[in-house]
Formats: sequence, structure tokens, C-alpha cells
Amino acid sequence: MLEGEWNHCRIVGESLNGEREVDEQTFASLAILSERLERLSGLDSVFSEVEFSPAVQELKSQRNAVTVS
Repeated sequence: MLEGEWNHCRIVGESLNGEREVDEQTFASLAILSERLERLSGLDSVFSEVEFSPAVQELKSQRNAVTVS
């Protein structure tokens, strides 16, 4: 399971760094990581302040813009 999580982080990181295209796999990995962060925040209030970096938040908004358009 940790290897899968690492792969999602790697895919999003490489997309942010321009090492790979931002594609459906990027957005799928981002969705999985978002879901896991949300679940983690619900487990303990100590995690409630954890959020994605501004670069990842911008990437998420790109997906929302593409979906709406």
C-alpha cells in the first residue's frame, strides 16, 4: 500500500515539475491523495490543518476548470 501511495505522490510531483504531462493519471492520483488527506483529517483533529501546497491546489483547480468547460 505504501508503494501505491508513493506512486501517486511521484506522479503528481513529476507533473508539477514538468517531468511528465498533466494528464488523466495525474488527476486520478491527485483525487486519491485528496481522498486520503480528507480521511486522515477526519481521524484526528491534529491533521485538520494539513493541506496541499499552493502548487497542488492550483493543479486541482485546473482539473475543475477542465471539467466545467
